[in-house]
Amino acid sequence: MSTPEHLRYTKEHEWLTVAENGVATVGITAYAATALGDVVYVQLPETGAAVTAGEPCGELESTKSVSDLYAPVSGEVTEVNQEVVDDPALVNSAPFADGWLFRVRVDAAGEPDDLMSAAEYTAFTSE
Repeated sequence: MSTPEHLRYTKEHEWLTVAENGVATVGITAYAATALGDVVYVQLPETGAAVTAGEPCGELESTKSVSDLYAPVSGEVTEVNQEVVDDPALVNSAPFADGWLFRVRVDAAGEPDDLMSAAEYTAFTSE
């Protein structure tokens, strides 16, 4: 299963990457997408909303269940992926590319300390 080296990961199976301008792109991992099954609906935070690291900020509904989506960092949502809203299957088919979920301008406090590297996340999902 793919775990891109340049991303950071949460225990709730979100990934993120932070650009130089302080805006993080967030998605769920291939591991989570596979575990969920076919994603049929996504509820994302609204642009301009404040999200808090570790707190629910949306939902993913699949043919198996409904799961909370957690914010991996705190900040203001700057963009949501309308393509995923229109075609939730992108979460399954391209979780690290077209299936990204939202972008957030990270608060000055920065990222939480508990984000994992790709190697740490791979070990975490192997337990």
